[in-house]
Amino acid sequence: MGRFYFHLRVGNELTPDEEGTDLPDFSAAQREALLALRELLAEAIKSGRREIPEALVIADEAGRELCTVPIAAVLPRPLN
Repeated sequence: MGRFYFHLRVGNELTPDEEGTDLPDFSAAQREALLALRELLAEAIKSGRREIPEALVIADEAGRELCTVPIAAVLPRPLN
């Protein structure tokens, strides 16, 4: 079990996740990032926003960036 942080990248800005989420492992963190990106994209579409997040940056408890999950990872194949 570890605490993972999901920082939101929009353009050149990174909005830090101050709380984090306790998850069993890195694979669970990656799945959580994909779910969160789907929700963020759906909300942006529903509200008519033209700017969408580019990615979520997964970081560990020490603040190390583990990976970046791009929004394209949740788009249907013909769109990405």
